[in-house]
Amino acid sequence: MMRKVMGVVGVVAALAAVPAEARSLVAIKQDGTLRVGLTGDYAPYSLRLPDGSIKGADVIMGGELARALGVKVEIVPTTWKTLKDDLLSDRYDIAMGGVSVTPDRASVADFSIPVLTDGKRPIVRCGEKDRFVSVKDIDKPEVRVVVNPGGTNQRFADANFPHASVRVFPDNRAIFKEVAEGRADVMVTDGAEVDYQSRRHAGVLCPAAVPDAFDKADKAYWMTRDPALKAAVDEWLTKMLKSGAYGKALAKAAE
Repeated sequence: MMRKVMGVVGVVAALAAVPAEARSLVAIKQDGTLRVGLTGDYAPYSLRLPDGSIKGADVIMGGELARALGVKVEIVPTTWKTLKDDLLSDRYDIAMGGVSVTPDRASVADFSIPVLTDGKRPIVRCGEKDRFVSVKDIDKPEVRVVVNPGGTNQRFADANFPHASVRVFPDNRAIFKEVAEGRADVMVTDGAEVDYQSRRHAGVLCPAAVPDAFDKADKAYWMTRDPALKAAVDEWLTKMLKSGAYGKALAKAAE
C-alpha cells in the first residue's frame, strides 16, 4: 500500500513540474496579449517605481517583442522566489528582466538565445573596495553579507560563503542601502547591477576591485515550452542584438 501511495505522490510531483495550460504562440496571438513576467527589482533590467510604474531595458524590449508579434504587452509582477512557479502555473508567457540561464530552469522551460553574458561581483562601500577582492576575502565570520532571496544571488552566497554572516534581505530595491548605511559590508550580484547601483550611489558604493567576475552566466528570456514561440523570439532577438537596439535599451535604462 505504501509503495502505491509513493507512486501516486511521484506522479503528482511530476505533473506539478509541467505547465498545466501553457499558451502557445498561436494562443498568444489569438488572445492579442503577450504576458511578460518582470520582478521589478533588478535595475537596469526592470525597476518598479514608488508610483507603481515600471521602467527598465526589458520593459522596453517586452513592448518591442509584443509589437513584433502583433499583440499588446501586459506586464505581470513576479519575484525571484516565485519565478519558476509563476511560469509553470501559466501566470505569464515569458520572463524577462535579467534571468540567468541555469540547468534547472532550462529543464522545465525554454530559453531564448542569450542577450548577454555577466558574472557575480561584489559591491561595497567605496572605502573598502580593495578589501573584498576574492571569495576568500568575503567568506569570513566577521564579514556581513546581504543577499536578496530566491535567485542566483542567494544560490551563489549559499554555495560560496559558508563562514560569512549571510543575511537575506527581502527587498532588492532597498538592499543596497544596507551596505551604504553600514548594516552590511558587501553584496554580491551581477555586474550590470553592481555598475548601475555604483552610479546611483556615486561616492558611497563602489564595485570591489576584483580582477574579474567570480563566475560567468548567460542571461536570456525564459518562456513556456512551444517551439514556434521560441523560434519567433529568437528571430526577433537576433535582429534586436544585431541592430544594437538591445544595447541602446540597456544604456537608456542605466542613465
